[in-house]
Amino acid sequence: MQTRVHIVVEGLVQGVGFRWFAHRRAEALGVGGWVRNLYNGNVEIEAEAERSLLEEFMKEIKVGPRSAHVTNLRIEWKESQSPEHTHFEIR
Repeated sequence: MQTRVHIVVEGLVQGVGFRWFAHRRAEALGVGGWVRNLYNGNVEIEAEAERSLLEEFMKEIKVGPRSAHVTNLRIEWKESQSPEHTHFEIR
């Protein structure tokens, strides 16, 4: 069953390759969705897949690329009636 999660990643996450890191990890796990920078310095992610895959994805996002420093993940789980995202994109 597909599940969707909305994540706001806080910390030193812009200018360190974070969006590319999220894209590579999502593609490797088969997670659909998108990632984008926010004006306040955070990164926003909308991801969709089986819940176990999303939990694995979030474990890796919490660490991030080597030069990032993630301080917090704000997570909101959502129901997904039908898959909206078939691939993962950088916005």
